[in-house]
Formats: sequence, structure tokens, C-alpha cells
Amino acid sequence: MKENNHQVDRNTTVIKIRELYKSFGEKHVLQGIDLDLYKGENVVVLGRSGTGKSVLIKIIIGLLKQDAGTVNVLGEDVDQLKDADLRALRLKVGFSFQSSALYDSMTVGENLAFPLQRNNRSFTKDQIRKTVDIVLEAIGLPDTINQLPSELSGGQKKRIGIGRTLILRPEIMLYDEPTAGLDPITSMELNKLIIAVKERFNTSSIIITHDLTCAKEVGDRVAVMDEGKFIQTGTFDEVFNEKTGLIKSFYDYNFIQ
Repeated sequence: MKENNHQVDRNTTVIKIRELYKSFGEKHVLQGIDLDLYKGENVVVLGRSGTGKSVLIKIIIGLLKQDAGTVNVLGEDVDQLKDADLRALRLKVGFSFQSSALYDSMTVGENLAFPLQRNNRSFTKDQIRKTVDIVLEAIGLPDTINQLPSELSGGQKKRIGIGRTLILRPEIMLYDEPTAGLDPITSMELNKLIIAVKERFNTSSIIITHDLTCAKEVGDRVAVMDEGKFIQTGTFDEVFNEKTGLIKSFYDYNFIQ
């Protein structure tokens, strides 16, 4: 794991979750989640498919409402916000979708410019172009500005998706399965990008994944989720020091094949 702990401000909590519960009918997805995300920190939420990881992210940005508990983001209780206030908060929280969610009919440059045009009408065309150029350089794809998404590889699409999220300079980044569907080398490059984003743009991040290599590389802390609860939290080495039960099965599946 890359050592970035000197950048983490443990006196400033940007996301605070307490006693979070969420069910869909008889399916109890979240069963008492507690989590703190500190300023400048990358926290990896690790778990198998169907354990509630993506539901947690959707509650954080107000796409779903919890049944019980509190989610405080940048000092705001998300479920208490009116629509206008929730939209304002979401501008400070970047959500990188698993699918990249690019507009197929737009070029890369147009995809990146779109959030600025929609949310910051005071920007001139020159300011928008300069901002797009800065972000494309930061994600390592400056030459793709005139390409369509159909001309990009899977890894490039993931990078552009992250770039479009970064264009509004969010304080918090939420990554949903960032390495899903990528080959090992492309996954490694994306892990490096997540670290670079934190260092260059001063973000705090929650990374949802079932990829242990991603967790080891990018996480300052790791929280392992099973059956709607965190069963182990700490640095990667602390969590996987004692490889027993579910922790051992996770480790063996990822690293001993």
C-alpha cells in the first residue's frame, strides 16, 4: 500500500456514518454501518458482490434513503436536505460510475465540458477549454480530446469518467468498482491514477471494490463488509494479518490462485 498517511487530517471528518440500516423488503442490506472518512484519506470498502457496497454509496449521495441511522457529508445530514441543497452538495462529491457513464454522441472534450456548462455558467469558452485540458493532462489522456467514447479502450473510458467527475473539483470522490472488467496492467494504471487524484486534487475518497490488489494499493484504510456489516477495519496489513474465515477466503481468492 502506498503510504499517504501524512496527508490525512484525522481532526477533520468529511463523511460520518452512524448506525446505518437499509432493507429492501425482506432483504437486509445494511445492518448497522459505522464509518468515518477523514480529510485527505482513501478508505476502501471491500466486499463480495451483493454485500451492500453500492447501496452504501447511493445513500451517501442521496440516491437512496436509509431506513435508520445518519449520514453526514461535509457537515450536512444528507437525508434532511431539500432538493436544491442536495444538488449543491453533490457538486462537492464526485461519483465515478462503474460503467464510466459517458455520452456516446459527445467527444471526450465535450463530455468533460458538459458538467461545467451545466453547473457553472460564468465560465467562458476559453476557461472551459483550459479546465478540460488541465484535467485531461492530469488523467494522462491529453490526446483524446476529439475522440468519441467508442474509440476508447475500457481503461481509457474509466479514466475519462474519473476526469469528468474531477472537472468540478469535488472535495470527495466516490469510486464504484473502478477496476472492474480491466486487465491487470490497466487496473494497476488506474490504481496509480486514484492515488494521483488524491495527491493532486486534495480529495478524500471512498473506493468500493472486491479487488484486493486495488485495496492494497490505494487504501489508507480498508473496511471489509459482509452481510451488511463491517467485520474488520484497519490498514490493509492490519486487516489481513490474521487470515481466518472470510478474510482468508478473500485473500486466497485474490492472491493464491
